[in-house]
Amino acid sequence: MRKFAAAVGMLALAGSAFAQQLVQSSLQSSTQPSLQSSTRASTQPALQPALQARQVNSADVASVDAIVAALYDTISGPAGRARDWSRLRALFRPDGRMIVHGLAKEGGNEGSYQTRVMAVDDYIERVAPLFAREGFFETELARQVEQFGAIAHVFSTYESRHAPGDKPVQRGINSIQLVNDGQRWWIQSLVWQAESAQHPLPQRYLQGR
Repeated sequence: MRKFAAAVGMLALAGSAFAQQLVQSSLQSSTQPSLQSSTRASTQPALQPALQARQVNSADVASVDAIVAALYDTISGPAGRARDWSRLRALFRPDGRMIVHGLAKEGGNEGSYQTRVMAVDDYIERVAPLFAREGFFETELARQVEQFGAIAHVFSTYESRHAPGDKPVQRGINSIQLVNDGQRWWIQSLVWQAESAQHPLPQRYLQGR
C-alpha cells in the first residue's frame, strides 16, 4: 500500500509506535500460513466469473503506472475517513494476496523474520481499526520496473506518514507482481518489508522511476 502503510497496508507496513503496531498486527499469528493453502483458489474453475464480477474504474487498471498509483491512493487518508475498499479489492485478482514480511517483536521470536499471507479482506479487517484511530498516508519515493509481455514486477520504495507534510514514520519496499489478461492489469500479489537497522534501504532503491 504509503502501504497498506501501509499500513499495514495495503494491507502497508520502524520507528514510531504506530508503525510498530501496524507491522505487528499483520504478523501476529499462532501458526505461519501455508503458501499452498493461501494460493489454492488460483486453481478453481469459478475464478473467471469472479474476475468478471469485479467492478473497477477502468482508468485505475489501464497501465502499470495507473494501478500502482491507485493502490497507494486507496490505503491513504486521514484518521476516521472510510477507505474505498471496493476500489482496493477491484485492483487485485480474487486469488491475489497481500503479504507482509518483517521482524517479529514479541512471542519469543524477537529478531526473526515472519511472513503473514493475507487475502485482501484479511488486510482490510486488520487495518480498518488502525485507520479509524490514526491518519495514514503512504507515498512512492522511487520505482524499479521489469516487464515482459503480460507480466510485470514493480519494486516500489514507499514512505508512510500520519499526515501529508509530516516526518515519515516508516520507509520500505512494496514488491508488486502484476498480470494482464488482455483487458486490464491486475495485482496478483503484493509483498512488503519495512526498512530496519539491519536492512537500510540501498541508494539504488531511493532514486529513479
